[in-house]
Amino acid sequence: MATETVAKPRTSVRVGVQKFGTFLSGMIMPNIGAFIAWGIITALFIPAGFTPNAELAKLVGPMITFLLPLLIGYTGGRAIHGIRGGVVGAAATMGVIVGTDIPMFIGAMIMGPLTAWVMKKLDKVWEGRVKPGFEMLIDNFSAGIVAAAFAIVGMLVIGPVVKAFSNGASAVVEFLVHNGLLPLTSIFIEPAKVLFLNNAVNHGILTPLGTEQALAQGKSILFLLEANPGPGVGILLAYTLFGKGLAKASAPGAALIQFVGGIHEIYFPYVLMKPIIILAAIGGGMTGIFTLVLTGAGLRSPAAPGSIIAVFAATASDSYFGVALSVLLAATVSFLIASVILKASKAPDEEELGEATSRMEAMKGKKSSVSSALMGAGGTAVMAGAIKNIVFACDAGMGSSAMGASVLRNKIKAAGFTDVKVTNSAIANLSDTYDVVITHQDLTERAKPATASAVHVSVDNFMNSPRYDEIVELVKSSNAPDEAAAAPGAAGASGAAAAAAAVVTPAESAEAEETGPAGILAPESVVLNGTATTRDAAIDEAGQLLLDRGAVDSGYLAAMHEREQSVSTYMGSYLAIPHGTNAAKDHIMKSAVSVIRYPNGIDWNGKEVKFVVGVAGINNEHLHILSSIAKVFTNKAQVARLEAATTVEEVLDLFGKVNS
Repeated sequence: MATETVAKPRTSVRVGVQKFGTFLSGMIMPNIGAFIAWGIITALFIPAGFTPNAELAKLVGPMITFLLPLLIGYTGGRAIHGIRGGVVGAAATMGVIVGTDIPMFIGAMIMGPLTAWVMKKLDKVWEGRVKPGFEMLIDNFSAGIVAAAFAIVGMLVIGPVVKAFSNGASAVVEFLVHNGLLPLTSIFIEPAKVLFLNNAVNHGILTPLGTEQALAQGKSILFLLEANPGPGVGILLAYTLFGKGLAKASAPGAALIQFVGGIHEIYFPYVLMKPIIILAAIGGGMTGIFTLVLTGAGLRSPAAPGSIIAVFAATASDSYFGVALSVLLAATVSFLIASVILKASKAPDEEELGEATSRMEAMKGKKSSVSSALMGAGGTAVMAGAIKNIVFACDAGMGSSAMGASVLRNKIKAAGFTDVKVTNSAIANLSDTYDVVITHQDLTERAKPATASAVHVSVDNFMNSPRYDEIVELVKSSNAPDEAAAAPGAAGASGAAAAAAAVVTPAESAEAEETGPAGILAPESVVLNGTATTRDAAIDEAGQLLLDRGAVDSGYLAAMHEREQSVSTYMGSYLAIPHGTNAAKDHIMKSAVSVIRYPNGIDWNGKEVKFVVGVAGINNEHLHILSSIAKVFTNKAQVARLEAATTVEEVLDLFGKVNS
């Protein structure tokens, strides 16, 4: 597995601020499209718009008052606690919306994550303690109570506090504008950009304040304080003419990406390579802001990404000249300052651009695909620092991914890395929060767009893929490079014992105490001598056992075949686990597993299969059994016991007690 790793960043205040800023901007960035939609409607239909329309202009107020804050609250809540967190976060956000008379973006950024965090903590309290059949009742009422309580808190407490803060911040901005001091903000904004606080500053602070200003005045200068592409393109043009080596050769392409594509991070390595160049960015930024102040220009909505195209698309109808002049003069000043610095510098530029790019990636916390592509670097993007979160993803997220995760969890625990979390998920539910993503080789391309920052590993054998050992080695090198060699030599005995205890997560173990393996794998669902002779017939036979138990309806059987047509459920070690697609979860009435043995084996897409395990799972109820099955099929002796079993009780005993 060819990967590139980035030196581990030291824990610092800067890193903490970066993470917090990334979280704040993460609530705004996914909703930029909605902000732009509001900006377009505003630009077109308000009385001062391009095509005034009193009827359509009625959309403007509700969108900024209700839609945008609710989207932010939902996004922030979902980032903390999934869809459940998003729902309670949005509901609580209504409290701050109703409690004030200004657009409550900052309030939404508080209420969404806060309510979801409380919900997450409360869910942990009764996780595994709810009797079967009462889960939906408890989940729904607890969410409703928490959301209602926090909506009231938001209305009576948070809303007024945020309004006071917002009024104070607006007063500060007005003071800076009226006294000609706003350009001085570039002294803080431009260095912050290079330290990857740009999104935090722009979307966490300037966008909410700018939106309020745009609502009142039709435009805001704040949208262009950070997003102006002029300072960056000026620096890159200076490197194009006066740089040396790789920096000079790559600068023209970087300038195009930065100015037209709006990816500002592309010029950060050029500043880090020669830190004094930050003076050019500051000078250009101050010039651009000063020009905006003089001309009274501004944007109607955020420009994201910071492309010249996005900037002009968001420009107010009376501000095109001022915005264009701002970008031009910012680029000119930064170009002149950077050119003087580059020409006066006697030291060669080769504190190589590659080294500067690596420093930038270390500060950012992950590999930069844009910079790497520009520099010609290969390899796969990987999170900097220790690997903490690994996900095994499949289409449905309940069969092959669950068993693959169990096998890999076993290996990682055996290696002594008990803090590394290994989970499973449906591809549709993936987010770019994982360090390593493992998928079947036929699904990797589907998983990459949602998890671009992760290392992607493709496998075709879920039980004993050699790629698992490579992942363990990657964890060793990333998490404890110095400790790997000093790992206890007794990884055999003690590691195996730890692995056996860790195959099932604490949540799964607590759940197993409630449901028990017998509740999901029943004697009537175990067949020692299957009658099928083909793959499709074996799927029908396994599915019929689930149907007979009332666990699924007939639609689920069709989905099992559909899943097999897209990606094989062959796991290795003579095992296949057919199950439905992600879209077929509505056809599952309750969790159940069926096990059929075929002593003579059947052909499964060219692989020999002797054991077929049909799976239908609601939530995580089936994971205990799948973990047990995974444990059995990674042990040749236990597979032999299964092959030699003469009674159903032996099979149940083997699966039921393997984790005890």
